[in-house]
Amino acid sequence: MTSAATTETFTPDPRRWRALTVTLAAGFMTLLDVSIVSVALPSIQQGLGTDPAGAQWVVSGYALTFGLALVPAGRLGDAFGRRRMFLIALVAFVLCSAACGAAPTIELLVVARLLQGLAAGTLAPQNSGLIQNLFRGAERGRAFGFFGATVGISTAAGPIVGGLLLAAFGEPDGWRWIFYVNVPIGVLAVVLAARLVPRVGTAGDRKPIDWLGAALLGGSVLALLFPLVQAESGGIARFWWLFPIGVVLGVVFVLWERRELRREQEPLLDLRLITQTSGYAAGALVGLVYFTGFSGVWIVFAQFFQNGLGYTPLQSGLSVTAFAVGSAVSAVVAGRLVERLGRKLTVIGLGLVAVGIAATAVILLLAPGDMAGFWVAPALLVGGIGGGCTISPNITMTLRNVPVRMAGSAGGALQTGQRVGAAIGTALVAGVFYGVLAAAGNSYPAAIAGALAVAVLTTLVALGIAIRDFVNERARGNDDPVGEHDDLGAPHHVAHD
Repeated sequence: MTSAATTETFTPDPRRWRALTVTLAAGFMTLLDVSIVSVALPSIQQGLGTDPAGAQWVVSGYALTFGLALVPAGRLGDAFGRRRMFLIALVAFVLCSAACGAAPTIELLVVARLLQGLAAGTLAPQNSGLIQNLFRGAERGRAFGFFGATVGISTAAGPIVGGLLLAAFGEPDGWRWIFYVNVPIGVLAVVLAARLVPRVGTAGDRKPIDWLGAALLGGSVLALLFPLVQAESGGIARFWWLFPIGVVLGVVFVLWERRELRREQEPLLDLRLITQTSGYAAGALVGLVYFTGFSGVWIVFAQFFQNGLGYTPLQSGLSVTAFAVGSAVSAVVAGRLVERLGRKLTVIGLGLVAVGIAATAVILLLAPGDMAGFWVAPALLVGGIGGGCTISPNITMTLRNVPVRMAGSAGGALQTGQRVGAAIGTALVAGVFYGVLAAAGNSYPAAIAGALAVAVLTTLVALGIAIRDFVNERARGNDDPVGEHDDLGAPHHVAHD
């Protein structure tokens, strides 16, 4: 593998940290909407007079279109400018949020959520791409630290924020404010982003977008995700035949992308990111496996505390606050340490997550119900600290050698893996929870312990992958500073949109 023979002089933009603050605030909104709606499903059912299956599409539809948009949107950002795509996606997200809040029927709400997820998936890869453009060296590690904190906090804070809004606005229309709250924040973010986010992009001729590759990848992701996001309503049993179709489309996608490379065209996803870019394949796999366990636990926590112990949605959200706090603090610190510690940091983080979640399972199995939320806080704090040391350093280590010209598609592919992992984990962890609940005579402590055991096992698998990459990195003697090396023989470019 060869490094770039030349690099252009990089001049940091003086607005880069303010621009990062604005883009992360927008990213926080879109990621928060993945989990915040879960606590509002009973309110949606009551307010719109729908059944649980219809209300579930409000959650699953968003996750579905979010995952479908990531890689194509990343490639569009690479080709046409990340600032432009970021602003388009943010405006669309604000409009769709207003449409969700005003929806008079469940059908219109689901349609608005599908479009909102599409806008969110278009925005997400522009964030990681902009970080690649605007930062180098140790600053990039810090920036990804804030990015990782945003990912971790938004996922963990969703139930808390949702509970607060429902408590403030009540039934049956309190759920509408979960969407309306995005509007003023989003409008402010649009104004600030237009002023602060610089016109950075990639230099050189713009080759045609690989639309066939986008269709093949989109079909593959759709076939894999659809049964998973419908798991609670029996989607896996009814749509299992989509899995082999998804695999076939994925294989055809790989063959097509190889053909595009041989023809010297610009593929949707340059497969050399996986085969030749140091750290990318291992980091993407760590992210996929970790999110398989990490994402599923929030649903079962809500079921345990609300249905098992009779907590309100707000009390349920506050019971897991320690994880969000630990994750937020450690992600920022980890961003400063990743250049020095590298993959070792994710190894430590995954170890802490496994210990924290395992301890949580034991405590919830044994603790008295009225004290469970307090007793579990220290264990969740340990898990959260580990989570913060996992997500942001893994993003940095995965993307550090990616050429800036591919930053959008590479970030989109990384987040697609995380979305797929989240869908698998939600189906798997929740499936084990309900299975143990039925087998153990409606014992919620046994059910939560069984579900968290699955999360621990997936975390240990991710830990094994990270340890292997760490050993390989040591064997290679890889001491490249984060963000300075550029694989695939392509120089970094900074240019106007």
